[in-house]
Amino acid sequence: MAVARRLGLVIILWIGVILVGVAAIVWGAETFAENLGEAAVRLQVSSFALALLLAGAEPEELATTIAATLRGVPAIAFGDAIGSNIAICLVALGVGAIVAPLPFGKQVMRYALFGFPIAVAAVGFIWNGQVTRLEGVILLALYILYIGIIWIVERQPPAMGETGVLEEAAEELAHEKTEKGRVGKELLLVAAGLVAMAIGSVMLVEAVRQITRVEETQTTLALTVVGFATSFELVVLCWSAARQGATEVVVAGVVGSFTYNVTMTVGAAALIRPLTITDASLLHKPAIAMLAALVLVILLATPKKQISRASGWFLVAAYPVLLLGIFLL
Repeated sequence: MAVARRLGLVIILWIGVILVGVAAIVWGAETFAENLGEAAVRLQVSSFALALLLAGAEPEELATTIAATLRGVPAIAFGDAIGSNIAICLVALGVGAIVAPLPFGKQVMRYALFGFPIAVAAVGFIWNGQVTRLEGVILLALYILYIGIIWIVERQPPAMGETGVLEEAAEELAHEKTEKGRVGKELLLVAAGLVAMAIGSVMLVEAVRQITRVEETQTTLALTVVGFATSFELVVLCWSAARQGATEVVVAGVVGSFTYNVTMTVGAAALIRPLTITDASLLHKPAIAMLAALVLVILLATPKKQISRASGWFLVAAYPVLLLGIFLL
Protein backbone atom coordinates (compact mmCIF):
# COMPACT_ATOMS: atom_id res chain seq x y z
CA MET A 1 0.00 0.00 0.00
CA ALA A 2 2.79 2.42 0.91
CA VAL A 3 4.61 1.65 -2.33
CA ALA A 4 1.45 2.23 -4.35
CA ARG A 5 0.83 5.54 -2.56
CA ARG A 6 4.40 6.64 -3.18
CA LEU A 7 4.11 5.69 -6.85
CA GLY A 8 0.87 7.66 -7.12
CA LEU A 9 2.51 10.74 -5.61
CA VAL A 10 5.41 10.47 -8.05
CA ILE A 11 3.03 10.27 -10.99
CA ILE A 12 1.08 13.29 -9.69
CA LEU A 13 4.37 15.17 -9.35
CA TRP A 14 5.33 14.46 -12.96
CA ILE A 15 1.85 15.40 -14.17
CA GLY A 16 2.46 18.73 -12.46
CA VAL A 17 5.75 19.00 -14.33
CA ILE A 18 3.87 18.33 -17.59
CA LEU A 19 1.47 21.19 -16.82
CA VAL A 20 4.34 23.55 -16.02
CA GLY A 21 6.15 22.46 -19.18
CA VAL A 22 3.05 23.07 -21.30
CA ALA A 23 2.61 26.52 -19.71
CA ALA A 24 6.25 27.36 -20.46
CA ILE A 25 5.89 26.24 -24.09
CA VAL A 26 2.69 28.26 -24.58
CA TRP A 27 4.14 31.38 -22.91
CA GLY A 28 7.35 31.04 -24.87
CA ALA A 29 5.55 30.61 -28.18
CA GLU A 30 3.29 33.61 -27.49
CA THR A 31 6.23 35.79 -26.45
CA PHE A 32 8.28 34.68 -29.43
CA ALA A 33 5.49 35.44 -31.91
CA GLU A 34 4.41 38.74 -30.35
CA ASN A 35 7.89 40.28 -30.45
CA LEU A 36 9.41 38.76 -33.57
CA GLY A 37 7.58 41.09 -35.95
CA GLU A 38 8.83 44.24 -34.22
CA ALA A 39 12.36 42.86 -33.91
CA ALA A 40 12.32 42.09 -37.65
CA VAL A 41 11.25 45.65 -38.50
CA ARG A 42 13.97 47.18 -36.35
CA LEU A 43 16.62 44.83 -37.77
CA GLN A 44 15.32 45.57 -41.28
CA VAL A 45 14.89 41.91 -42.19
CA SER A 46 11.75 39.96 -43.04
CA SER A 47 9.90 38.10 -40.31
CA PHE A 48 10.11 35.00 -42.52
CA ALA A 49 13.91 35.14 -42.59
CA LEU A 50 14.22 35.92 -38.87
CA ALA A 51 11.77 33.18 -37.84
CA LEU A 52 13.54 30.51 -39.87
CA LEU A 53 16.94 31.72 -38.68
CA LEU A 54 16.02 31.60 -34.99
CA ALA A 55 13.82 28.56 -34.62
CA GLY A 56 11.97 27.56 -37.74
CA ALA A 57 8.33 28.18 -38.55
CA GLU A 58 7.19 25.91 -35.72
CA PRO A 59 9.65 26.30 -32.83
CA GLU A 60 7.47 24.43 -30.31
CA GLU A 61 7.48 21.16 -32.25
CA LEU A 62 11.12 21.53 -33.22
CA ALA A 63 12.22 22.10 -29.62
CA THR A 64 10.17 19.16 -28.35
CA THR A 65 11.36 16.64 -30.92
CA ILE A 66 14.98 17.67 -30.40
CA ALA A 67 14.54 17.36 -26.62
CA ALA A 68 13.01 13.90 -27.10
CA THR A 69 15.89 12.87 -29.36
CA LEU A 70 18.53 14.07 -26.91
CA ARG A 71 16.79 12.25 -24.04
CA GLY A 72 16.69 9.00 -26.03
CA VAL A 73 12.90 8.73 -26.39
CA PRO A 74 12.25 8.70 -30.17
CA ALA A 75 8.68 7.52 -29.59
CA ILE A 76 7.91 10.98 -28.21
CA ALA A 77 9.59 12.66 -31.17
CA PHE A 78 7.54 10.65 -33.68
CA GLY A 79 4.34 10.97 -31.65
CA ASP A 80 4.69 14.73 -31.25
CA ALA A 81 5.18 15.38 -34.99
CA ILE A 82 2.21 13.23 -35.93
CA GLY A 83 -0.03 14.25 -33.02
CA SER A 84 0.54 17.97 -33.52
CA ASN A 85 -0.37 17.64 -37.21
CA ILE A 86 -3.64 15.93 -36.35
CA ALA A 87 -4.40 18.70 -33.84
CA ILE A 88 -3.50 21.43 -36.35
CA CYS A 89 -5.90 20.07 -38.98
CA LEU A 90 -8.79 19.20 -36.71
CA VAL A 91 -8.57 21.47 -33.65
CA ALA A 92 -6.74 24.61 -34.81
CA LEU A 93 -8.61 24.98 -38.11
CA GLY A 94 -11.83 23.72 -36.52
CA VAL A 95 -11.77 26.22 -33.64
CA GLY A 96 -10.96 29.06 -36.01
CA ALA A 97 -13.83 28.15 -38.33
CA ILE A 98 -16.27 27.95 -35.44
CA VAL A 99 -15.47 31.57 -34.58
CA ALA A 100 -15.79 32.66 -38.23
CA PRO A 101 -15.51 30.85 -41.57
CA LEU A 102 -11.86 30.51 -42.61
CA PRO A 103 -10.86 31.37 -46.21
CA PHE A 104 -9.49 28.41 -48.15
CA GLY A 105 -8.79 29.83 -51.58
CA LYS A 106 -6.08 29.12 -54.12
CA GLN A 107 -3.17 29.97 -51.82
CA VAL A 108 -4.28 27.76 -48.94
CA MET A 109 -5.27 24.94 -51.29
CA ARG A 110 -1.84 25.19 -52.92
CA TYR A 111 -0.15 24.74 -49.53
CA ALA A 112 -2.33 21.74 -48.75
CA LEU A 113 -2.08 20.01 -52.13
CA PHE A 114 1.67 20.58 -52.48
CA GLY A 115 2.20 19.39 -48.92
CA PHE A 116 0.18 16.18 -49.17
CA PRO A 117 2.51 14.15 -51.46
CA ILE A 118 5.51 15.34 -49.43
CA ALA A 119 3.74 14.18 -46.27
CA VAL A 120 3.07 10.81 -47.92
CA ALA A 121 6.78 10.53 -48.71
CA ALA A 122 7.64 11.43 -45.11
CA VAL A 123 5.26 8.74 -43.84
CA GLY A 124 7.11 6.30 -46.08
CA PHE A 125 10.34 7.18 -44.28
CA ILE A 126 8.91 6.69 -40.78
CA TRP A 127 6.82 3.61 -41.65
CA ASN A 128 9.54 1.20 -40.52
CA GLY A 129 10.03 3.10 -37.25
CA GLN A 130 13.47 4.35 -38.27
CA VAL A 131 14.77 7.61 -39.68
CA THR A 132 18.51 7.66 -40.35
CA ARG A 133 20.65 10.79 -40.67
CA LEU A 134 20.62 10.40 -44.45
CA GLU A 135 16.82 10.17 -44.42
CA GLY A 136 16.79 13.20 -42.15
CA VAL A 137 18.74 15.12 -44.79
CA ILE A 138 16.24 13.99 -47.44
CA LEU A 139 13.34 15.18 -45.27
CA LEU A 140 15.00 18.58 -44.88
CA ALA A 141 15.51 18.67 -48.66
CA LEU A 142 11.82 17.89 -49.19
CA TYR A 143 10.90 20.85 -47.00
CA ILE A 144 13.26 23.12 -48.93
CA LEU A 145 11.69 21.82 -52.16
CA TYR A 146 8.23 22.57 -50.75
CA ILE A 147 9.22 26.15 -49.87
CA GLY A 148 11.00 26.59 -53.19
CA ILE A 149 8.03 25.49 -55.29
CA ILE A 150 5.64 27.77 -53.39
CA TRP A 151 8.12 30.65 -53.57
CA ILE A 152 8.48 30.26 -57.35
CA VAL A 153 4.72 29.97 -57.90
CA GLU A 154 3.79 32.86 -55.62
CA ARG A 155 6.92 34.94 -56.31
CA GLN A 156 7.28 35.75 -52.63
CA PRO A 157 8.41 33.98 -49.43
CA PRO A 158 5.79 31.47 -48.30
CA ALA A 159 3.83 31.96 -45.08
CA MET A 160 4.85 29.13 -42.76
CA GLY A 161 3.51 28.62 -39.25
CA GLU A 162 3.23 31.97 -37.50
CA THR A 163 5.39 33.74 -40.11
CA GLY A 164 2.32 34.71 -42.12
CA VAL A 165 0.75 36.73 -39.33
CA LEU A 166 4.21 37.97 -38.33
CA GLU A 167 4.73 39.44 -41.79
CA GLU A 168 1.41 41.24 -41.53
CA ALA A 169 2.33 42.62 -38.10
CA ALA A 170 5.74 43.68 -39.39
CA GLU A 171 4.16 45.60 -42.26
CA GLU A 172 1.89 47.47 -39.86
CA LEU A 173 4.81 48.28 -37.57
CA ALA A 174 6.87 49.48 -40.51
CA HIS A 175 4.25 52.14 -41.21
CA GLU A 176 3.86 53.11 -37.57
CA LYS A 177 7.53 53.23 -36.53
CA THR A 178 10.57 54.63 -38.23
CA GLU A 179 13.14 54.05 -35.52
CA LYS A 180 15.21 51.01 -36.51
CA GLY A 181 18.17 50.79 -34.22
CA ARG A 182 16.88 49.86 -30.78
CA VAL A 183 16.22 46.14 -30.73
CA GLY A 184 17.31 45.23 -27.21
CA LYS A 185 13.89 44.71 -25.62
CA GLU A 186 12.35 42.87 -28.57
CA LEU A 187 15.32 40.56 -29.07
CA LEU A 188 15.49 39.83 -25.35
CA LEU A 189 11.82 38.85 -25.35
CA VAL A 190 12.28 36.74 -28.49
CA ALA A 191 15.24 35.02 -26.82
CA ALA A 192 13.21 34.58 -23.62
CA GLY A 193 10.47 32.94 -25.65
CA LEU A 194 12.94 30.51 -27.20
CA VAL A 195 14.46 29.68 -23.81
CA ALA A 196 11.00 29.13 -22.28
CA MET A 197 10.04 26.79 -25.13
CA ALA A 198 13.31 24.87 -24.75
CA ILE A 199 12.89 24.51 -20.97
CA GLY A 200 9.21 23.61 -21.30
CA SER A 201 9.99 21.01 -23.97
CA VAL A 202 12.65 19.36 -21.81
CA MET A 203 10.25 19.30 -18.83
CA LEU A 204 7.45 17.85 -20.95
CA VAL A 205 9.64 15.14 -22.48
CA GLU A 206 11.29 14.23 -19.20
CA ALA A 207 7.94 14.02 -17.40
CA VAL A 208 6.57 11.59 -19.99
CA ARG A 209 9.82 9.65 -19.81
CA GLN A 210 9.62 9.37 -16.02
CA ILE A 211 5.93 8.43 -15.98
CA THR A 212 6.52 5.49 -18.31
CA ARG A 213 9.41 3.74 -20.01
CA VAL A 214 6.99 1.69 -22.13
CA GLU A 215 7.33 2.68 -25.77
CA GLU A 216 3.65 2.18 -26.55
CA THR A 217 2.54 4.43 -23.68
CA GLN A 218 5.12 7.06 -24.59
CA THR A 219 3.77 7.10 -28.13
CA THR A 220 0.20 7.43 -26.87
CA LEU A 221 1.06 10.34 -24.57
CA ALA A 222 3.06 12.02 -27.32
CA LEU A 223 0.21 11.72 -29.82
CA THR A 224 -2.26 13.24 -27.38
CA VAL A 225 -0.80 15.37 -24.59
CA VAL A 226 2.49 16.42 -26.18
CA GLY A 227 1.09 16.83 -29.69
CA PHE A 228 -1.80 18.96 -28.52
CA ALA A 229 0.42 21.07 -26.27
CA THR A 230 2.91 21.91 -29.00
CA SER A 231 0.14 22.76 -31.48
CA PHE A 232 -1.78 24.92 -29.01
CA GLU A 233 -0.12 28.11 -30.27
CA LEU A 234 -1.68 27.51 -33.68
CA VAL A 235 -5.06 26.87 -32.05
CA VAL A 236 -4.78 30.28 -30.39
CA LEU A 237 -3.58 31.83 -33.65
CA CYS A 238 -6.57 30.49 -35.61
CA TRP A 239 -8.99 31.59 -32.90
CA SER A 240 -7.51 35.08 -32.74
CA ALA A 241 -7.23 35.43 -36.52
CA ALA A 242 -10.84 34.35 -37.03
CA ARG A 243 -12.04 36.97 -34.52
CA GLN A 244 -10.16 39.66 -36.44
CA GLY A 245 -11.19 38.44 -39.88
CA ALA A 246 -8.67 35.79 -40.85
CA THR A 247 -6.73 36.44 -44.04
CA GLU A 248 -5.83 33.68 -46.46
CA VAL A 249 -2.12 34.11 -45.75
CA VAL A 250 -2.63 33.28 -42.05
CA VAL A 251 -4.66 30.15 -42.84
CA ALA A 252 -2.04 29.15 -45.43
CA GLY A 253 0.64 29.47 -42.76
CA VAL A 254 -1.26 27.13 -40.45
CA VAL A 255 -1.77 24.59 -43.23
CA GLY A 256 1.91 24.90 -44.16
CA SER A 257 2.85 23.87 -40.63
CA PHE A 258 1.61 20.37 -41.46
CA THR A 259 4.41 19.86 -43.98
CA TYR A 260 6.98 21.52 -41.73
CA ASN A 261 6.30 19.05 -38.91
CA VAL A 262 6.76 15.86 -40.95
CA THR A 263 9.84 17.09 -42.78
CA MET A 264 11.87 19.74 -40.97
CA THR A 265 10.92 18.72 -37.43
CA VAL A 266 11.52 14.99 -37.88
CA GLY A 267 14.49 15.55 -40.18
CA ALA A 268 16.29 17.90 -37.79
CA ALA A 269 15.80 15.45 -34.91
CA ALA A 270 17.17 12.57 -37.01
CA LEU A 271 20.26 14.61 -37.91
CA ILE A 272 21.08 14.97 -34.23
CA ARG A 273 20.50 11.29 -33.52
CA PRO A 274 18.89 8.66 -35.78
CA LEU A 275 15.33 7.91 -34.67
CA THR A 276 14.46 4.27 -34.01
CA ILE A 277 11.56 2.67 -32.18
CA THR A 278 11.19 -1.05 -31.49
CA ASP A 279 7.58 -1.48 -32.65
CA ALA A 280 7.06 0.41 -35.91
CA SER A 281 3.39 -0.64 -36.02
CA LEU A 282 2.72 1.92 -33.27
CA LEU A 283 3.13 4.62 -35.93
CA HIS A 284 1.09 3.06 -38.72
CA LYS A 285 -2.45 4.01 -37.72
CA PRO A 286 -1.43 7.47 -36.40
CA ALA A 287 0.41 8.24 -39.66
CA ILE A 288 -2.60 7.21 -41.75
CA ALA A 289 -4.88 9.24 -39.45
CA MET A 290 -2.61 12.26 -39.92
CA LEU A 291 -2.90 12.07 -43.71
CA ALA A 292 -6.64 11.47 -43.41
CA ALA A 293 -7.01 14.62 -41.30
CA LEU A 294 -5.48 16.76 -44.04
CA VAL A 295 -7.61 15.08 -46.71
CA LEU A 296 -10.71 15.74 -44.59
CA VAL A 297 -9.84 19.45 -44.37
CA ILE A 298 -9.35 19.65 -48.14
CA LEU A 299 -12.65 17.87 -48.86
CA LEU A 300 -14.64 20.08 -46.48
CA ALA A 301 -13.06 23.29 -47.77
CA THR A 302 -13.24 22.59 -51.52
CA PRO A 303 -16.96 23.21 -52.32
CA LYS A 304 -17.18 26.81 -51.00
CA LYS A 305 -13.47 27.69 -50.85
CA GLN A 306 -13.71 28.08 -47.09
CA ILE A 307 -14.05 26.09 -43.89
CA SER A 308 -17.54 26.92 -42.69
CA ARG A 309 -18.73 26.99 -39.07
CA ALA A 310 -20.51 23.66 -39.58
CA SER A 311 -17.31 22.16 -40.97
CA GLY A 312 -15.41 23.64 -38.03
CA TRP A 313 -17.65 21.84 -35.56
CA PHE A 314 -17.25 18.65 -37.58
CA LEU A 315 -13.44 18.93 -37.49
CA VAL A 316 -13.33 19.53 -33.73
CA ALA A 317 -15.71 16.60 -33.11
CA ALA A 318 -13.58 14.41 -35.38
CA TYR A 319 -10.47 14.96 -33.23
CA PRO A 320 -11.40 12.72 -30.24
CA VAL A 321 -13.10 10.24 -32.57
CA LEU A 322 -9.95 9.89 -34.66
CA LEU A 323 -7.75 9.48 -31.59
CA LEU A 324 -10.06 6.84 -30.14
CA GLY A 325 -10.00 5.04 -33.47
CA ILE A 326 -6.19 5.00 -33.41
CA PHE A 327 -6.04 3.44 -29.97
CA LEU A 328 -9.07 1.13 -30.00
CA LEU A 329 -9.23 -0.29 -33.54
